[in-house]
Amino acid sequence: MAKRNKIAVVGAGNIGGELAMLVARRELGDCVLLDIPEKADFARGKALDLMQTGALDGFDCTITGTGDYKDIAGSDVVIVTAGVPRKPGMSRDDLLSINLKIIRSVAAGIRENAPDAFVIVISNPLDAMVYEMKKQTGFKAGKVVGMAGVLDSARMQLFLAQAAGASVRDVRALVLGGHGDTMVPVISNCTVNGIPVTELVSKDKLDEIVKRTAGGGGEIVKLMGTSAYYAPAAGAVVMAEAFLRDQKRILACAAYLDGEYGYKDLYMGVPVVVGGAGVEKIVTIELSAEEKAMLDKSAEAVRGLITDSAKL
Repeated sequence: MAKRNKIAVVGAGNIGGELAMLVARRELGDCVLLDIPEKADFARGKALDLMQTGALDGFDCTITGTGDYKDIAGSDVVIVTAGVPRKPGMSRDDLLSINLKIIRSVAAGIRENAPDAFVIVISNPLDAMVYEMKKQTGFKAGKVVGMAGVLDSARMQLFLAQAAGASVRDVRALVLGGHGDTMVPVISNCTVNGIPVTELVSKDKLDEIVKRTAGGGGEIVKLMGTSAYYAPAAGAVVMAEAFLRDQKRILACAAYLDGEYGYKDLYMGVPVVVGGAGVEKIVTIELSAEEKAMLDKSAEAVRGLITDSAKL
């Protein structure tokens, strides 16, 4: 009998529910929706609602809700959304002390119950949270990764498509660095069906897009009063699918750097190959002097968050 994949989602809130729905609709495997014991019934109710949706949509998988980490045992992938979402006026960094305690607890649950899982972290501030996840689990670097660059690149992809009057399917965008205001949209590597965006979009407009991309999350928080969840969930599922189906996708992810791009012992967004072994390779691309300087600034900001985390 063929083994079904098992995907655990930690945090049954907005992102968690959307993640479970996408996992089900793509039939990536059975899904466990986990939340704190006090919200176990909420997780069970959401799982039941999703399962009933399957009778209408026609997907065939099992979704269960729980408050017990033992139920994630044997998971192939664990996607971590647990933490307090951003509110208007808050930066991702403001969440550090609150979400650091949560991520440490989550890491213990994963380490004890799903030691072979590929772990995708979404919780903010992303780069510090994924670093802490690796530190607390002790997992290999290639099995712990952060979802940030996929989302940031998708936002930029949309903005470039709108500016160029082109289909979003033809646009390729790349955003590196920390998942915050210092992220680095790499214009030199952005194309529309192979055509450099600099030939289709004016410099002034490109400058606006770079700024809007860096503030993309904050724009949604200001409008909705909470963090985005549809696009972040979609980004994490793209990464999970690349792992589960050994797709060898080149994606911008927060990966552990051990000398690549000149940085050591930190997580930051870079192009990586995601396949059946997890993060199988970090892809080094050539950056302009200006882009490298921006990446250095972003790395410094990430390093500051990691240093602050060690004090908490």
